[in-house]
Amino acid sequence: MRIPLQITARNLEMTDAIDAAVRKRAEKLEHFSDCITSCRVVVECPHRHHQKGVLYNVHIDLTLPGKELSITREPAEDLYVAIRDSFDVATRQVREYMQKRNGHVKHHANKEQLPID
Repeated sequence: MRIPLQITARNLEMTDAIDAAVRKRAEKLEHFSDCITSCRVVVECPHRHHQKGVLYNVHIDLTLPGKELSITREPAEDLYVAIRDSFDVATRQVREYMQKRNGHVKHHANKEQLPID
């Protein structure tokens, strides 16, 4: 990444374990695209008085040449599950973007060109 990874914690304490988990997942994104310009991750615990327990949100903003991706998943009760799910979606979106950019996408024939039975 050209700009260093930015990790922000809201309403929770950023521990070394959380930081390491986010950094590990962000490094894996670079395997799919070496042209990621920036990656911003926000880990938050928005509502402290939930009846079901504590829920965690992970929001990821990625900047690629010609595209900005914003990933927000449903809140999860386990912080590491929320991190995993968000980065899985980010990985899928980066892979799809790179396939389209490199021209590795199937092109369907126009309906007008299909032979009539």
